[in-house]
Amino acid sequence: MLVVAFQGEHGAYSEEAIHQHFGEQVETLPCRSLEEVFSAVEARRADAAAVPVENSAAGSINKAYDLLLEHDLKVQGEIVLRVRHALLAVPGTSLEEVREVRSHPQALAQCERWLNQRGLRAVPAYDTAGAARELAQNPEPGVAVIASALAGKIYHLDVLATGIEDLEWNYTRFFVVGHTPAPRRDPSKTSLVFATPHTPGALHACLGEFAQRGINLTKLESRPRRNRPWHYVFYLDFEGHWEDPPCREALVGLLTRAAFVKLLGSYPAASSPDVPNGGQETLFQV
Repeated sequence: MLVVAFQGEHGAYSEEAIHQHFGEQVETLPCRSLEEVFSAVEARRADAAAVPVENSAAGSINKAYDLLLEHDLKVQGEIVLRVRHALLAVPGTSLEEVREVRSHPQALAQCERWLNQRGLRAVPAYDTAGAARELAQNPEPGVAVIASALAGKIYHLDVLATGIEDLEWNYTRFFVVGHTPAPRRDPSKTSLVFATPHTPGALHACLGEFAQRGINLTKLESRPRRNRPWHYVFYLDFEGHWEDPPCREALVGLLTRAAFVKLLGSYPAASSPDVPNGGQETLFQV
């Protein structure tokens, strides 16, 4: 059976993403940290891993990108998970009884307006699913947690409310990483990391290799180089597969202009989520 590693406790959103991508029959391997996730795949204790790389509201997960550079694993796919936060409590608890809510700081921040409107006290925990597990093991009156509905099912907690996130378009993007390149399936995307010479116009010249061939870039982000202060590496995603002639030509051109290039992988692109209100911002009065 396929074994897929993830960071967190059983019931984490990463495990929910694994079920969305691979199905519920897959075996999952929880890991305490992202470093342990990568180590599990490298040691072949897991066949693959689901690694969160960015959230539509909170931005990129820098640790994940640093580990992609440090480890020799391939990006085999991407998952876009709609994050739906649920308020969970021990059976028999009513919403009116809740006074304190525990969860990961990011989950609490994503539900801040909902919590404030009800006068609930937010208490940080190290992990969403971990908070659910601890509450199930040590029930306390008036205490609830924010986690996934999957965590509620696993730890036998009641769902008091769901969809309590402040932003309706709350999505997390995951990379599926493993040892081998992904089989070709279009539409494809490609991810890579590169560094430029420390000269004027170097980044412009590197990106021009894609522009002049009509290749659409879907992400560009800089991160500090750990071995060279005030120098940066650039993480780049583009539409297409590295074997496509225009993409292959752009990569050859990039190799001649960049200080180094690491191809993270070409993989089947996940479907883009529908954006509420046609992408228009909604203003809230406080």
